[in-house]
Amino acid sequence: MKKIGENPNHKTSLLIEADNVSVSFAGRPALNHVHCRVERGQIVTLIGPNGSGKTTLVRVLLGLQVPDSGRVFRRKGLKIGYMPQQLRLDPTLPMTVARFLALGVPRARLGDGVRRAALVEVGASHVFDSALHDISGGEMQRVMLARALLREPDVLVLDEPVQGVDINGQADLYRLIGSIRDRRGCSVVMVSHDLHMVMAETDQVICLNQHVCCAGHPEQVSRHPDFVALFGQRVAATLAVYHHQHDHRHDLQGNVLGDASAPSCATCTRGESHDHG
Repeated sequence: MKKIGENPNHKTSLLIEADNVSVSFAGRPALNHVHCRVERGQIVTLIGPNGSGKTTLVRVLLGLQVPDSGRVFRRKGLKIGYMPQQLRLDPTLPMTVARFLALGVPRARLGDGVRRAALVEVGASHVFDSALHDISGGEMQRVMLARALLREPDVLVLDEPVQGVDINGQADLYRLIGSIRDRRGCSVVMVSHDLHMVMAETDQVICLNQHVCCAGHPEQVSRHPDFVALFGQRVAATLAVYHHQHDHRHDLQGNVLGDASAPSCATCTRGESHDHG
């Protein structure tokens, strides 16, 4: 039986948790005893092949899909900013970016200055007065991200945030998402197929194929036998060598070794230490 509400045993950092959740459609399982938790300030990325249940899990976390069994916890008063995978607009519908940003946004956030500031934050201030149909795919993704930010979310939920964006734009957008997390202190839940880049910009990875195949720190997941079986040895080998300079070390679970005050980092290579340049 599905339950939603306060978890008396949760830590104060816990924002959302799906515990032992199962969902099926017309008798076909979409999720099978899946567990997912999102803590404050964490970037969690859901990966897996098409039909693996990623979007269904996102809908469960958002409260848009009622699970058949399991428990869902969302912190009381939690604010979520959602960026959907695709936005289909009637080409005959005239709508500017400014007007689009006002849709579904709290009245207090409707002022031009607030909306312009959101576009500045995502690097798209120049499209404020543009028609939605006249902007590029990359600009549209940034506009949708700005709209999600206007809710002042505790958690950003981004379903394929770089869809329709070229390879250079994808890297820039992932870096932007990371900087938003750092600046605002919000959590981020991402669904992605862009394994190489997203693995270097996330704290926790959950690999789905109706069930949780493996989960944990990106480096740990990239070497897990279930991940290798799902994506192949070549992909796993490529993901195992991403680099990020930092001045501390991790164990295989991604915990910082040594100085407890050292900042966390999700993108080291095989636990090796590097000095900042």
